[in-house]
Amino acid sequence: MTAMSNYLENVLINATLRGQTYTAPTTVYLALYTSNPTDSATGTEVVDGGYVRQIISFGTPSNGASSNGSDVIFPIATASWGTVTHIAIFDADTGGNLLYYGALTASKTIASGDQLKVAAGDITVTLA
Repeated sequence: MTAMSNYLENVLINATLRGQTYTAPTTVYLALYTSNPTDSATGTEVVDGGYVRQIISFGTPSNGASSNGSDVIFPIATASWGTVTHIAIFDADTGGNLLYYGALTASKTIASGDQLKVAAGDITVTLA
């Protein structure tokens, strides 16, 4: 996952090149998408069937990359979530600002009764 949203690109430029203050979120959340979120956060996030964004934590970066340090387990779907094609990281559990996003290496269809688990180390954010 290496794509940054327009929001994050702008706040980082303002913070590092223009001396403007940016307060980083203390908690970030993993979101599931059935279409590409894009830099402008215009994709389709899963919304029904018991879906909620989940807290995700990252380890200390090395060479401009950091991976999730623990499993992320979504609730059991109470209805179909469709085919998840992308993931995104937000600064809030609902609404908020899109920070990073990327496509899954393989799409995953989530049917009623399924539970999605993202294993520790499966998501890496890289700045290059």
